[in-house]
Amino acid sequence: MTKLSININKIATIRNARGGELPSVTEAAVKLQEFGAQGITVHPRPDERHITRRDVYDLKPLVHTEFNIEGNPHRPFIDLVLAIKPEQVTLVPDAEDAITSNAGWDCRVHKGFLQNVIAEFKAAGIRTSIFLDPDPEMVSHAKETGADRIELYTEAYARMYPNDREAAILPYAETAGEAARLGLGVNAGHDLSLENLKYFAQNIPNLLEVSIGHALISEALYMGLENTVQAYLKRLAIW
Repeated sequence: MTKLSININKIATIRNARGGELPSVTEAAVKLQEFGAQGITVHPRPDERHITRRDVYDLKPLVHTEFNIEGNPHRPFIDLVLAIKPEQVTLVPDAEDAITSNAGWDCRVHKGFLQNVIAEFKAAGIRTSIFLDPDPEMVSHAKETGADRIELYTEAYARMYPNDREAAILPYAETAGEAARLGLGVNAGHDLSLENLKYFAQNIPNLLEVSIGHALISEALYMGLENTVQAYLKRLAIW
């Protein structure tokens, strides 16, 4: 079964809008794991507009499933990840002023840089994943960086899904198939939701993990957090 890792950035966004400690990022992580989440994802950005460095340190002893830290591997981010030693680090090439992640890596252009960064993480025993657009030709370059997994950037799939889900899934299935052929694990994330997740999981080979935040937290406003987590797990329990 594909693992569900929940991105809790939106919890921090709500907290930061008011100041103080409500809602609590750490309590959310504990509860989400109690409700069935198989991982916790955070994406600390340099301006700390949602998850802060302090949050990452506070969460470390509380995440007993899988801790996934994602972000652009500038030096402060690298040092933070090496200090925390999560189970997984996901490398995302987002600009500092990006509202949210909006593209995967060009591993052909940035291969040398990624090889050096990934070598540091692997020396520390941290599994590495690279954010990637659905492009089968890019997978071999991702493999050459030394990464363990790719994370498919699924915004295009989510956008096309309501109109033509078969066309939407095709490049993702092809990319995941190439990753499996080359021995890379496959994760996925960005705009996956209760509406489109089941079809995605049914049609992507070797899908090990999905990271979902914005849609899940938004849906929880209406359904409640525990019910929403259970609904996502049911979407993934397809075999």
